[in-house]
Amino acid sequence: MQLTQFTDLSLRLLMYLARLPEPGLATISEIADYHQISRNHLVKVANSLANEGFIMTTRGKGGGIQLARPAYAIGLGEVVRRTEQNMNLVECFDIPNNHCRLIRNCFLKATLYEAQRAFMSVLDKYTLADASNLGIVVDQPVVSEVQAL
Repeated sequence: MQLTQFTDLSLRLLMYLARLPEPGLATISEIADYHQISRNHLVKVANSLANEGFIMTTRGKGGGIQLARPAYAIGLGEVVRRTEQNMNLVECFDIPNNHCRLIRNCFLKATLYEAQRAFMSVLDKYTLADASNLGIVVDQPVVSEVQAL
């Protein structure tokens, strides 16, 4: 499964905010400069994250964005589900637009559903605090394990 750039930027923005000292306020330009990414893309991401209730925005002098909830209260699975527009791994996951002729005799779909559930299940175990390494040690796979995947 490959996450979209939108979700990747969403996670990076949230992790940046999670690592800030209180009150955790930053500007879009500051975050865009830090990550060396387009400010325009980040504005769209921030608007979406605000609409989803992950961040709060304050306009004007001294304004910026900050987490709407503590980092430990924001699940990675929740962020991915709300920022990924399409979780269809293959065509047959999208029933109205499925044109695969193998659908009636194919067991791949069930296997891929199981894999997707496992992927999301792992994300559901962790919070933004975990991903931001805020005093919580997360088991990291060694490089050889990642390469084996």
